[in-house]
Amino acid sequence: MNPPVRKGIYLLPNLLTSCSLFGGIFAIINAIEGHFQLAAFAVFVAMVADGLDGRVARLTHTESEFGAQYDSLSDMVAFGAAPGLVLYLWQLNTLGNLGWVVTFVYIAATALRLARFHTQMQMVSKRHFQGLACPAAAAVVMSWIWLMARAGVEGVAVLWSTAALTLVVALLMVSHIRFASFKEVDFKHRIRLASALVMAVAVAVIMSNPPLLLFALSLTYAASGPVVTLWQLQSRRRKRQTELPETAAEPESDQTDEPDPTL
Repeated sequence: MNPPVRKGIYLLPNLLTSCSLFGGIFAIINAIEGHFQLAAFAVFVAMVADGLDGRVARLTHTESEFGAQYDSLSDMVAFGAAPGLVLYLWQLNTLGNLGWVVTFVYIAATALRLARFHTQMQMVSKRHFQGLACPAAAAVVMSWIWLMARAGVEGVAVLWSTAALTLVVALLMVSHIRFASFKEVDFKHRIRLASALVMAVAVAVIMSNPPLLLFALSLTYAASGPVVTLWQLQSRRRKRQTELPETAAEPESDQTDEPDPTL
């Protein structure tokens, strides 16, 4: 007899996934109403929930195929559709057709990134992401919106820099550049009191100016992949050059000062 099929879903991890999905929808609604800072903040709340659902599922042994699929669909809304629409309603709509093309490129890159991640999950190292992760990409553009909207900066410079930043982030998502995943960090081990103090200070610094610090951190992480990749390529090139055998000296000319014996 076939084993009975289990019905129902695990509550806690899927509840966190639902919170992430709600953050994306809440961001879209606030962007439509013109509250762009609140929309950016909602996406960051979605990131926190998305970062917790998988860890909670692993810690409580409540992982499931349903949860993985639900998480992927939620990520598409919270970190693909929501940031894309917020970007469009904030600045990109003034570019006309080019604006919605840039928006489409970002959302399509998110979909492609998620599809590749789930199809290659068992084939790539868990220490690195292949391409910029969707939450990290959303963090870059949302912190940029939050920072510029809070400062009241507008104009052509912000418009074109927003379009360029969006395209660069989209390309990083579908690239083969590796980014650190930080999945090997063990949160169950004890830490020193000094480390806890450093974490508290870091939280205080971020809370002093959230958009500026979040933009700096997310942009640094996004730039770390290309920088580390270029450094590794240069290191391999130098190592290859040092391992090559020394080129043999060119043979000297056959001409000598001795007379030709055939003469």
